[in-house]
Amino acid sequence: MSTGKQLAGLLLLTTALTFPGAALAQGTVSSPGTGAEGAPDAEGGSAPANEAEGPEEAEISIPGGGGEIIVTGRRTRDVTRSSTQVVSVLTSEQIARTGEGDIAGALGRVTGLSVQGQGFVYVRGLGDRYSLALLNGLPLPSPQPLSRVVPLDIFPTDVVASSLVQKTYSANFPGEFGGGVINLTTRAIPDESFLEISAGISGDEQTTFSTGNDYYGSDFDWFGFDDGTRDAPPALRQFFDSGLRMSDLEVDQQAIAKQLGNPNLVVTQKVEELPVNWSAGLTAGTSFPVFADGQFGVIATAGISNKWRNRSIIAQTAINADLDLDTDFRDFVTDNRILVNGLLGFGLELGDHRFRWTNLYIRDTLKQTRHSLGDDLQDGDTEFVQDTAWYERQLIDSQLVAELEFGNLDVDLRGGYAQTRREAPYEYSFTYVRTNNENDPLGDIFVNVLDRQRGSASVAFSNLKEELWYGGIDLGYALTDWLRLTAGYAYTDTDRYSERREFLFDADSGFEDAVGALRPDLLLGDAIIEYYDIGLIETTQSDPAFAAGLEIHAGYLQSRLNPVEGLTIDLGVRYEDATQRVDPVEVFATPTNSGSSTLLANDYYLPAGTITWELTDALQARISGSKTIARPQFRELIFQTYYDPETSRRFNGNPFLVDSELENYEARLEYYFGRGNRVSLAGFYKQIDNPIEIYSSFSDNVQVASFANAPRATLKGAELEFQYNHDLLDWGGWFETKRLVAVANYTFTDSEIEVGDDDTTQIFPGGERPATDYFRDGVPLTGQSDHLLNLQFGLEDLDRLQQFTVLFSYASERVTARGTGNLPDIVEDPGLRVDFVYRQDLNLFRLPVELKLEARNIFGRDHYEYQSNGTNRIEINTYEVGQSYALSLSTEF
Repeated sequence: MSTGKQLAGLLLLTTALTFPGAALAQGTVSSPGTGAEGAPDAEGGSAPANEAEGPEEAEISIPGGGGEIIVTGRRTRDVTRSSTQVVSVLTSEQIARTGEGDIAGALGRVTGLSVQGQGFVYVRGLGDRYSLALLNGLPLPSPQPLSRVVPLDIFPTDVVASSLVQKTYSANFPGEFGGGVINLTTRAIPDESFLEISAGISGDEQTTFSTGNDYYGSDFDWFGFDDGTRDAPPALRQFFDSGLRMSDLEVDQQAIAKQLGNPNLVVTQKVEELPVNWSAGLTAGTSFPVFADGQFGVIATAGISNKWRNRSIIAQTAINADLDLDTDFRDFVTDNRILVNGLLGFGLELGDHRFRWTNLYIRDTLKQTRHSLGDDLQDGDTEFVQDTAWYERQLIDSQLVAELEFGNLDVDLRGGYAQTRREAPYEYSFTYVRTNNENDPLGDIFVNVLDRQRGSASVAFSNLKEELWYGGIDLGYALTDWLRLTAGYAYTDTDRYSERREFLFDADSGFEDAVGALRPDLLLGDAIIEYYDIGLIETTQSDPAFAAGLEIHAGYLQSRLNPVEGLTIDLGVRYEDATQRVDPVEVFATPTNSGSSTLLANDYYLPAGTITWELTDALQARISGSKTIARPQFRELIFQTYYDPETSRRFNGNPFLVDSELENYEARLEYYFGRGNRVSLAGFYKQIDNPIEIYSSFSDNVQVASFANAPRATLKGAELEFQYNHDLLDWGGWFETKRLVAVANYTFTDSEIEVGDDDTTQIFPGGERPATDYFRDGVPLTGQSDHLLNLQFGLEDLDRLQQFTVLFSYASERVTARGTGNLPDIVEDPGLRVDFVYRQDLNLFRLPVELKLEARNIFGRDHYEYQSNGTNRIEINTYEVGQSYALSLSTEF
């Protein structure tokens, strides 16, 4: 045999051995969710998607005795391209390039995504109720009273290895899929041992070294934990356990009141210079061989951050459609937010089988001090309000996943338990009133006489606990080389208990005005309480608590067909049977009329299909259609009042809410040119029946938001995405190892609520009402911006870590709540923000160190939330934001 033929045979053999493996790898990442529900693969698709990569081709020309043999191989490693669905992947490198400290901020750079409120991600203008957040493909409970979706700003980027966003529905995902699913993947087990240490400082011009407010609290507040100071006092705990009402004669109101005036929790202090923000983190991992062909690994992460924020808020309310002012306040709020997190993961690989046990702990604490000064223009009074609060949010999640391969059969098993808690002890509010009445001897002095007319004092204790059990199995089998079937079953059981007890300090008519001028701790001193017989009124007596649950049994069947080369058809159907309940909880020994239970029991068949056609080696097209649902959140289904400290609004639920049903359609073109370069254009359309919208009303001159089903809504839009890398080798010198990176995405969204004269909606209390009283035909959905734009321009080194990145983000106006009583909608105007991130590797003390510098909101874009009728405008929640700066260092051993 000639040497040429021997070489040809050897190369053909190695090609045959190599490219099936590449094809297998491609098949693994091309069907997100065929493993653990919603997970693209064991590593969440992060491993093959370090950068968006186009096809790689290798051509070998071998001269032989009978002519020339040409061997051509092709592989696609870009998950965005190879997936059978429309997905966007944020890898750890892409997250690092944005410099964001939490995953919500990084996701805000993804096409069609925006971050609103307290870390909630909106996909294509659809609110958090229409999105789904998963961790390693498994569901998460929420610590938020108003949401069943976990806020993503509690996830620091150092525990997230990658994030996959899927915008077209496939049957392996839960049916609550309107805008998309966001799957966070935690850091995987390492191939070799390492230890990484990081630390950073930051600050902003509105806060750092500026004057702020605080209160002492407890010795451990800086760590995000309380030392027991905020535990319910003995007399109050005894009252809770007794089942009595505060108005019962057996209750010693004064004994309870005396224990509620802790000076450490009610006396606010002026801080001349607030400190810099700081953070620290530690990550370590190792792996070692076990058995004959096994590998066992461990990874652990721990981190803490402590941040301060000042906001000087303009808060106004209107009395009529002309926007004549009812109240005009200036709120000065100082937030101290402490985030503690930990991750412990174990991994085992035995041949083709993989096992992962992941344990996550996150604790997010907000210590808030608020001073409000303003005028009640209808009464002619001036009010000073002091609020102090402590909000703890905690997530514990333990999940176990097994991925087993038996030839053509894949078996994926998953299960776990997650728990979230939110506790808010000692929410104090003190209102002092100045009458401005010349005939009043104390008309020019702020007094609090505890009669709710010239001042008030209240304290609230709230607790929320949500538990989630989940499990499932997926079976995947390749019947032929062109047909693969997957069937699966999933079970989730969510239970939530929420309780809020608010008490109003109450004085009789003999309370002297001069005493009302005392500061809060003296006003609630033991001597004052005893002398003036100050008692307590429980304002939440009619609706103190509720229990809720959601149980879902789901099964699905999904097929992936490749009938001809370059054509992939993903078809599936999901069946979900769900029972959702919300029940008032009787905390008193004798029942009250605290409302009726709400029960939603529905089952759905949810079909989904996506066709992907590779028109050329560089161009592919997709079309997709599906039906999905969106369920009401727990608190939205019960008529109880909740105060949101972020938006300074009160919310009431509506037991008459029903599920929303969606039809989703999309068409898309994707063009890949060169390694890491691509451009795509997509159009999408959604029809929503019974969308849930927020509207605002007034109760006792206080603005209250609630929820109702609008009759119908449509949402349509287009997305344009572009990514381009250009090497600067030809420039020579310093630029010889550099490349330019340009990433741009733009989303246009147009949504309309459709309301006819004969349409009705269910309002609680009140029942059926004309829908036109609450919704206006043609207005956009709440939370939807017409225009979203993100730009990144970077210069980076190819041989070492050195990156300069300028980031632009723009969002046009969006409605945050509906106005009622002919009042205009409440509108937020995010505008344009510009950031800069610099990353550089250094050698300090013979250690490799990564330096990161950040400048955020360089042009000082402020936060605007307002109502406008075209002529007049009032500010609802408007404040200056200013620039912020950060410096961090990390090293790996």
